[in-house]
Order: sequence, then structure tokens, then C-alpha cells
Amino acid sequence: MNLTHPYCDADGDKLREECGIFGVVGARDAASMVALGLHALQHRGQEAVGITSFDGQESYSRRGIGHVAANFSDASALAELPGDMAAGHVRYSTTGGSGLRNVQPLYADLASGGFAIAHNGNISNAVALRRDLVGKGSIFQSTSDTEVIIHLVATSRYPTLLDRFVDALRMVEGAYSLICMTPAGMIACRDPLGIRPLVLGKLGESVIFASESVALDVVGADLIRTVDPGELIEVDREGKITSHRPFGTPAPRPCIFEHVYFSRPDSIVDGRSVYEVRKAIGQQLAIESPVEADLVVPVPDSGVPAAIGFAAQSGIPFELGIIRSHYVGRTFIQPSDGARNADVRRKHNANRALVAGKRIVLIDDSIVRGTTSLKIVQMMRDAGAAEVHFRVASPPTEHSCFYGVDTPERSKLLAARMDVAAMADFIIADSLAFVSIDGLYRAVGEAQRRSGAPQYCDACFTGDYPTRLTDLAERTNPAQLSLLAEKVA
Repeated sequence: MNLTHPYCDADGDKLREECGIFGVVGARDAASMVALGLHALQHRGQEAVGITSFDGQESYSRRGIGHVAANFSDASALAELPGDMAAGHVRYSTTGGSGLRNVQPLYADLASGGFAIAHNGNISNAVALRRDLVGKGSIFQSTSDTEVIIHLVATSRYPTLLDRFVDALRMVEGAYSLICMTPAGMIACRDPLGIRPLVLGKLGESVIFASESVALDVVGADLIRTVDPGELIEVDREGKITSHRPFGTPAPRPCIFEHVYFSRPDSIVDGRSVYEVRKAIGQQLAIESPVEADLVVPVPDSGVPAAIGFAAQSGIPFELGIIRSHYVGRTFIQPSDGARNADVRRKHNANRALVAGKRIVLIDDSIVRGTTSLKIVQMMRDAGAAEVHFRVASPPTEHSCFYGVDTPERSKLLAARMDVAAMADFIIADSLAFVSIDGLYRAVGEAQRRSGAPQYCDACFTGDYPTRLTDLAERTNPAQLSLLAEKVA
């Protein structure tokens, strides 16, 4: 099965995170704990799942297409993964395609021993690195950018695996959170800007790494802290933790969209409650773009916290004017364009008795292509809404992400093609407004966005990319490249 993100439409009209990772050292039946942790991270990737374990002598791997439950719900599957150390991964494909050969963790044998690696993020110079490695004789088994790291480690001339790992990462551009499992223990690392998230937890004597704190909650572990940007943490088989900082201390730029949409609302990201941040975004929306209306209605489920905040700030009642079915996925048979166009109605249904004759404020987290927003507004009108006003809990998404988020090319982003007034006409809303970039920063606890040195990666809104984009530059025409260079600079 290949189901969508809980909030994702069949036509790809939502941004998708690409991966979630979870690793544990020093736990009886470590693979079972990893499977449980991956359940909590399922929203970060529903295309495929893999777990690799180590029992002190041998490594064992199991991978599958689809959800965690479809591959690791029975005891026999987990019995194939013995050991007190394990790492797992759920994925959507960004760099590389679908198929089992790209399912992580990826494993490799070196002269000094084998290691498995699970990666959340995207390497923006993977094509250039791969070309160089192939030219020197490397043979790739997958199309995943993660395998580039494996070959860089394998070809490094440093004597220890840790030093080889650091040497490899110094050549990598882009965003990553990594778990590397070796016979000696586990290495976890976050990219120098901290674009992709990673947290450290403990359960008894077991040490755990996860993409989000909610995965620690689910396994009963305590959140110790966030892994710092550029930090590399080494954990041996006895649970001893050693922190390294081989990349200096550049100003961090964590992904602000984790707060807007990607992370579960019950997670803590960079020390802040995602749920409280999303409510604060809704409050900012109500302050910046008030409207006279009868009801505040979230687009389920992603718009709920922001809608609660908007209602609290505006005094307009919050109501569930749209009911979502939790049992419709991409695998639903779609024999015709008509059936495909009805997908929103299978997933969402207007609470007709509530919305008829009412002025509605719809709250959603983002507008990508705009097709889903159009269908939702039309649904409200068909249900008899007198007015439909649309408020968005993020700034306009005008630029593609190259750091591990599955976004359409820029020409397909509605905000890249239209101004706000034209977008309102496109989705047939009576009015449309987005939270400002400074309003978003206020919601995450900053006074405003610092011009020239922003506190977060917000490139999907501003085009201000925090790293070089080597692979993109190679396939971009000179005029576009000049503009991109100005943005990156």
C-alpha cells in the first residue's frame, strides 16, 4: 500500500516531509521499540519502512513498502530482528525513487566492519558527488542520495569510522539528520544549520534518537534535549554518550515549516510546543487579517490548532464545519477524472446543518497548488455558506524546498504565479489572507524575522536559501542561476 500523509491530497496539493528516523542503543528487543517509535513518526513518511538491528555479532534488516503496521505488526517479523541496538526509517521519496532498493536504513560492509545509516533530509550536491564517486570506481546499488554518504565514508582515508563519517559530512551540502549504527554503537548527527530535526531521549539505560519528541512519548522515554545543529553524538554499547562538534558553530536555521505543518502537534520542536505555536499563528492571523463572520472552521486536521487560536483571538465561535474521513487513501480506485475530482468529498464532507446560511472563516496551514483549497471552498458554498473567507496559517509558499520536503516545482506553486487577490479569485473565496512572515516569527517566539540573518530556514516563503544548491545550479539556466546566487548570497 502507498497511502498519503494524513493531510495529503491525491493530487499532491500538500507539502510532504520525506522521512522520519528512530534509533535505540541498549534495549531488550530494540527492534520492537523502533517499530513502536516509527508508528509515532508515520506521518513523516508512508511510502516505505525499514529496520536494521544488531545483536553484538550480526546485523539484520527487514524492509517493506507501505505502513509500519503492514510490515512490523506481528511477532514473527520482529523476531527476524534480534539485538539490543536498532535503527529504523519511514520515508517518502524525494531524491531517488520508490522501490525496496531505496528503503533505509542502508547497510554497507567496510574492512573495519559494517554500518547502517538512516537519513532524514536531502543532499543538495548529491548528483555532483555521485558523479565524482562513480568516476573513481564506486558502484551504487540505489538511487538514494543517502548512499552517497556511504561511499564517501568508504573512500575516506581517515583511520576511524567516526573520523571517516565526519570527513564524509564535510563534503555534503544541504540538510540532514542521521543515525549511523556500527558494531561499536550509534552515531547521531544533525546538519550544521539544524535544518532537519533530531532529539535525544532515554528510557532507563537505553539511549534513543528520534525525529520528533512524540516518538519518545509513545515508547515511554524521557526527552533529554534537542540534538544541537552541527552536533555529532556518539553512544557506545554500554550507553556512554560523547558529544562532538566538528563543524563549528554557525548560526542555526531550523526549518520553520516543522512548526507550521510537518511535526505532530503533540511534539516539542526546538524547545517549543508545536500545538501552542500553531495556536499562536492563528492568533496572529486574527490580529493581522480580521473578518466579520459567524463561524471559524478548520480544514481538518492540519488547520485545527490555528483555527482554535483564530477563534480565541477574534471571539468568533470555533466549529467543526468540515468532517474528515480517516479511511480514504491514495489507493482508493479512481477510474476516471470525475472520480479523482471527487477525492476531496470522500475525505471531507461539509457539516451542512451547521454552515448553511453562515459566514465562514476557513483556516488551513498552507496553499500549495490551490486545487484542494478551491474544492473545499466550493464544498462550503454547495452546503449553503453565505460567505467563505480563507485564512492561511503560513505565508504564501512561493519557492520550492531543496532540503528534504516534497514540493512541486515552482511553476506549479499558486503563490509563485499569482498575487493574493488573484489567488482568492482562483479558489473562489470572498477574501484570502496569509499570516505575515514576521507574524509567523512572532508565533515561534521571535520579535521578528532578522533581515539578512533569519533565525529559521524559511526559503519556501522567502527564497532565502541558507546553503549552496549545487545540483540545482547545474541544471538551471544562466538567468535563473544569477537570481539564485543573489538569494543564496
